[in-house]
Amino acid sequence: MKKYTTDKIRNIAFYGHGGSGKTSMAEAMLFNTGVLDRMGKVEDGNTAMDFDDEEKKRGMSIYTSLAPCQWKEYKINCLDVPGFLDFVGEIKSSISVIEGAILFASANSGLEVGLERVWDEIETRKLPSILVVNKMDKENADYYKVIQSIREKLSPSFHPIHLPIGSSETYSGYVDIVTMTAYKYENGKAVKIDIPADMSDKIEEYRSALVESAAEGDDELLEKYLETMELTDEEVVRGLKEAVKAGKVIPVISASATKNIAVDALMNAVIDLIPSPAEVPVPMGINPASGDAVEVNIDSPFSAFVFKTTADPYVGKLTFLRIYSGSFAGNRAVYNPNKDKEEKVAGLLTIRGKNQENTDEVAAGDIVTVAKLVYTVTGDTLCTKESPVMYPAIEFPPTAISMAIFPKSKGDEDKLGTGLAKISDEDPTFKVMRDTETKETVVSGMGELHLDIAKCKMKKKFGIDVELSYPRISYKETIKKKAHVDSKHKKQSGGKGQYGHCVLDIEPLERGKYFEFIDKIVGGAIPRNFIPSIEKGIRKTMEEGAIAGYPIVDISISVVDGSYHPVDSSDMAFQIAGSKGLKEGMKTANPCLLEPINNVEVTVPDQYMGDVIGDINAKRGRIMGMEPIGKKGLQLVKAQVPLAEMQKYAIDLRSMTQGRGVYVMNFDHYEEVPAQIAEGIIAEYEKNKKEE
Repeated sequence: MKKYTTDKIRNIAFYGHGGSGKTSMAEAMLFNTGVLDRMGKVEDGNTAMDFDDEEKKRGMSIYTSLAPCQWKEYKINCLDVPGFLDFVGEIKSSISVIEGAILFASANSGLEVGLERVWDEIETRKLPSILVVNKMDKENADYYKVIQSIREKLSPSFHPIHLPIGSSETYSGYVDIVTMTAYKYENGKAVKIDIPADMSDKIEEYRSALVESAAEGDDELLEKYLETMELTDEEVVRGLKEAVKAGKVIPVISASATKNIAVDALMNAVIDLIPSPAEVPVPMGINPASGDAVEVNIDSPFSAFVFKTTADPYVGKLTFLRIYSGSFAGNRAVYNPNKDKEEKVAGLLTIRGKNQENTDEVAAGDIVTVAKLVYTVTGDTLCTKESPVMYPAIEFPPTAISMAIFPKSKGDEDKLGTGLAKISDEDPTFKVMRDTETKETVVSGMGELHLDIAKCKMKKKFGIDVELSYPRISYKETIKKKAHVDSKHKKQSGGKGQYGHCVLDIEPLERGKYFEFIDKIVGGAIPRNFIPSIEKGIRKTMEEGAIAGYPIVDISISVVDGSYHPVDSSDMAFQIAGSKGLKEGMKTANPCLLEPINNVEVTVPDQYMGDVIGDINAKRGRIMGMEPIGKKGLQLVKAQVPLAEMQKYAIDLRSMTQGRGVYVMNFDHYEEVPAQIAEGIIAEYEKNKKEE
C-alpha cells in the first residue's frame, strides 16, 4: 500500500454490542473499495476480519482486526473491535489510537449493553463519533425508536443526518438531510432519486434540529444562523464537522451492511466528519529520564505507541503501532524506553485480517505492523534514542474472574508456563500468578468466555491440553482458647533410638500477628541446641495444617518444660515432638477455620439495586454503604463478602444486571468461617485423606 500523507488518513474503530453488524460493515467496506472480490458472511465463517478458528467456530469477533482501505484517495484504518463484554481490553487498547468511533446499534434491537458500556469511554474522551443504526432490512427494524432510546439513555447529542427510505423488507436507501438528496440502492450501488413526498414532515423536523446543532459548532455560523435562521449545505457540513470534532454532536445514519446499503455513505461521513491525525493534538509524552512532560507534534522525530501484539503462526510475533510523530520506514533500529532496549525493525507490514502486505514507509498518524520484535509488548513506546519519549500506558480494567489451570498431562508443566506467559504478553487483561499457599497456577480474565478462549489457545498454539477449575480458597486454621500439651516422641528399634520430649503452652494471638515462639526452658531441661528443632517441627505443621490441611496462623507457643536422652535425643526427634505437640494441642484449643473477606464495590444502575443487595446478603456479605454516582442513575454499593462466595460473581452480576453491572474486589482481612460451613470443609478434607 502506498504512503498516505497525514491529512489523508482516518483512524476509526467499530464499537457496539455483539451481533450489531460491525464485522459485516468492515466486510462491505473492503468489498466496496476493491480489496475483496466478494462479501463474506459471519454466519458462514468466511469474513476477512473473523479469520481465527475460534471466531469462525463461535460466530463472533474475539480479537480486534485491522481493515485498512482506500476511499476517494483517503486511507481509512478501520479497527473491527469485539462487542462481547469479556473483551473490554480490546476496546481499551483500540480507543487509545483512533480519532473517531463508529458506534453500532441494531435497528431491531435498539440500545444494548455493549454500546452502553463503551459510551462512557467515548463521552469521557469527547471522541468524535458517528452512530450507525444497522440492520435496517431486518424484521421489526425501527430507526426512530432506536434513536429516541439512545437519546434518552445516553445523550441528546445524537442527531440523524440520514433518514431511511422504508424499513425491514422495504428498506432501500436514505434521504441525506444535509444536502437534501435521496438515494436508492440497486445491487449495492446508490442511485439518486426524488425525495419521497410522504417524508417531508420528518425531514423538516430533523433537518431543523440538525442545522441548529451544526450552527453551534462554529461561532461565526451561530451568529449567521441567529440572524437568518438559515445555513448553506456547505456551512452545515463545516459546522457539523466542528461539532463532531468537539464531541457535541453524534451524527446518525441508517444502513444495512449485509445488503450493502449506505456503506458508501458511512465512508463518506468518515472522510467528511472525522478529523485526520493532523487535526488533533498528539498525546502528551513523558521524558523517560527525567519524568518531565514532553510536547510532541506530528513533525517531531519518530515516535509510536504499541496498542496490540499477537502471535502469527508463520512470521512470529506481530506488533501493531500507531505512529504519532515522524515518518517511519523499515530496516532501522528503534528505541524502547519502557524496556531501555533497542529493537531492530526489518520491514513494515500492512495487515488486513490475516493477509499481510509489505509497505516501505508510513507517515505520522498511520497504523502499521512490524514483525519479530523481541522486548516490546502492548503499552510500550518506540522512538529514537536521540529524542526519547514515552506515552502513557493503557489503563486496563481489573480482572473479573479467576480459575486454577493445570495440564492434563503431568509432563506439560514447563510448557504450560511458557504458553501462559506468551498469552499474557498478547493480552494485558489475561493475568497469571502462582498461589504459593494453594500450590495452584491461577489465571484471571474478564469472564468465563475469555478464559475458555485462552484454554483453547493453549491447545491450538502450544499443543497443551489444560483444565480449568475454581481455585482453592486460602483458608487458615487457628485456635480460640489456650491449651497445655505434653508431647513425647520415643522410639526404640534396636541400636540408637529416638527421644524428644517437650511441654507446650499454646494460646491464640491477635488476628494478623501470625506466630510467636517463646523459649521458657530453665535449668537445662532441654538442651539449647534442640530448642530450634522444636520450633522447626512446629512451623512445618503450621504450613501443613492440623484440621483441614490449611496453614495455621495467629498462635503463640511457649516451650515450658521437657526432657532429653543423652544418646537417643536428636534434632529430628525434637522436630517430631514439636509437630505432635501442636497437632494434639489444636484438638483441645477450640480450633476454627478463617476465610478471606474481600472489599467489593459494585457499580450498578438504579433498577438493579434490590437484586444486587439481596444477592450480596445471600452470599453472607455485609453492606457497608451505598452512594449515587454521576447523573446517569448509577449506584455504588460497597460491601464485604467472603471470597468463597464470590468465585462466580462475574457470571451472577452479569445475569442480574444484563451485563450493566461492574465490580472491583480486593482482599481486606480474615474472619472465622461459620461452624456449619467449616464442618463441611473439614469433612471434605478427611474424605480426601482417606481416598489417598
